[in-house]
Amino acid sequence: MQKGQIRVETENIFPIIKKFLYSDHEIFLRELVSNAVDASQKVKTLSSIGEAKGDLGDVRIDIILDEKEKTISVEDRGVGMTKEEVDKYLNQVAFSGAEEFLTKYKDANIIGHFGLGFYSSFMISEKVDVLSQSFKDDAPTVFWSCDGSPEYELYEVEKRDRGTKIIMHVNEESSEFLNASRIKGILEKFCKFLPIPIFFRQVDDKEEDVKQINNPNPIWTKKPGDLNDEDYKNFYRELYPMGETPLFWIHLNVDYPFNLTGILYFPRIKQSYEIQKDKIQLYSNQVFVTDEVKDIVPEFLMLLHGVIDSPDIPLNVSRSYLQGDPNVRKINSHITKKVADKLEEIFRNDRESFQDKWESLGLFVKYGMMMDEKFLEKANKFLVLEDATSPKEEKQEDGQVVTKKIFYTLEEYKTATDGLQKNKEGKNVIIYTTNPVQQDAYIKACSHKGYVVIKAETLVDAAFINHMEMKWDNVVFVRVDADIVDNLIDKQENNESVLGKDEAESLKSLFEFPISDLHVTVEVKGLVNNTSPVVATRPEFMRRMKDMGAMSGGMGAFYAQMPDEVTLTVNGNHPIYQTLLKEADVEKQGKQVRNLADLALLSQGLLKGNDLTNFISRSVELMN
Repeated sequence: MQKGQIRVETENIFPIIKKFLYSDHEIFLRELVSNAVDASQKVKTLSSIGEAKGDLGDVRIDIILDEKEKTISVEDRGVGMTKEEVDKYLNQVAFSGAEEFLTKYKDANIIGHFGLGFYSSFMISEKVDVLSQSFKDDAPTVFWSCDGSPEYELYEVEKRDRGTKIIMHVNEESSEFLNASRIKGILEKFCKFLPIPIFFRQVDDKEEDVKQINNPNPIWTKKPGDLNDEDYKNFYRELYPMGETPLFWIHLNVDYPFNLTGILYFPRIKQSYEIQKDKIQLYSNQVFVTDEVKDIVPEFLMLLHGVIDSPDIPLNVSRSYLQGDPNVRKINSHITKKVADKLEEIFRNDRESFQDKWESLGLFVKYGMMMDEKFLEKANKFLVLEDATSPKEEKQEDGQVVTKKIFYTLEEYKTATDGLQKNKEGKNVIIYTTNPVQQDAYIKACSHKGYVVIKAETLVDAAFINHMEMKWDNVVFVRVDADIVDNLIDKQENNESVLGKDEAESLKSLFEFPISDLHVTVEVKGLVNNTSPVVATRPEFMRRMKDMGAMSGGMGAFYAQMPDEVTLTVNGNHPIYQTLLKEADVEKQGKQVRNLADLALLSQGLLKGNDLTNFISRSVELMN
């Protein structure tokens, strides 16, 4: 029997491992299974080149839980270790078996490093035993044991089958890992797609009841040409059993200048509250690493779902946090380009299908245009603006009437509105609505003038509009209710009022009363007589300041707390005022005026609480 001390730089490495090397103790199982995969792939490689003789048999990994004995075992049928190798790799922490093997067999696919990964077993163990039989015929089976101190035992034992078995004697504070559901959950999380078959069982389970827990051949490891749509959809269901069928997907397959495989899915997003980040899983040679991929995937694509696998992404020893590296930046840029190219391809080849998906796609595209300059350049070709009056009925050649949504690219919108929607500075004015239902009256007024109103009702549209005004030449955005329709384009086209100067002043004074939580400006203008008696508008600049302030802190919060700015434009040409100005009953006149103002505020969603209650009571009273 050989006894000795483990040769490490510090006197006792185990407290360091337990406290600092791994932040999450469940990682131990991932590290040990990864090492078992290494060993299994090594023996396959050696067999393929003739260095490992004979039939390899069933190359698999077994995880065995014994609650009674308080042990967890990880057993492989891989390359195994000689006594000298056990002494080197387990007693000299600075060395790595995987690195040495890689140098000798460069075509091998190595996941982890047998060394530091192995020592993660001591995070949950009071003692660890190792039984190992090398693939070399003349090598004896060796037993190694250590109780967490720098001292170990190493000796030969009765011959066993090829491979390595690690037996962890679980300590009291880690008893949670003696639960079968806990172990199975960790294996499904970290080892779901490892390339060697993995089986989990409890010590008394019958062999026929033991089920394989992983898929060793996930579709991202296959060539896109060998897959069909159903393969991609089935894999999505494997990743997200409760998820709705995705819109489409992108298969990543790069081997130069970096290695990257994976599949990114575009999920269906119908409401802002359905958005979920952290749905992309990062793997390194099929070992799950993390679902926090913000350093690899561009931020605007964090809404995508799927899998990315790259051995070139640098990780710390626990494989849990990414480090800054040129490869990461290259991968980030490549993913952005692939997504932009895919979107442009769909838009170019099947625009109708692209537009049908816009409800979900729009959020990705607009967010990306704000976050990434290169994506912005490409997206300018396929960004579409939806007409607020769509869907519209359209008669086809066969006489059938169908309803279709109407979309414009930026250039198409400019062409469609060229004669009507340019302001005095020669800029194209894009009129938009953030709530087509609530702002319906304003949209109809614009349509009557021949203006084209587009929808801007997604989570990112407020920021998108501000950003695009800086990026697009000679373009300004104006919300449909920012002013009376005659002034939206800033053409100064005011009709003359039929009221005399004194009548107009008298009418204006009737509307000058305080309104809760609003800063109101009253003006009397001569609008077309079929326009509402009073139109409530919200000046674009101040409303944007409030909207942006509500989404930010600091000084932004100051603007968010300011009263809403509202302009009440009294239509002096409406016939109702011919009667109202002659009303002898001052109290009744005041109530009628207040009701007209409240109706305008109600259309903007600005009549609330006590003011709304008073409006309802007053309306009933005036009807009597």
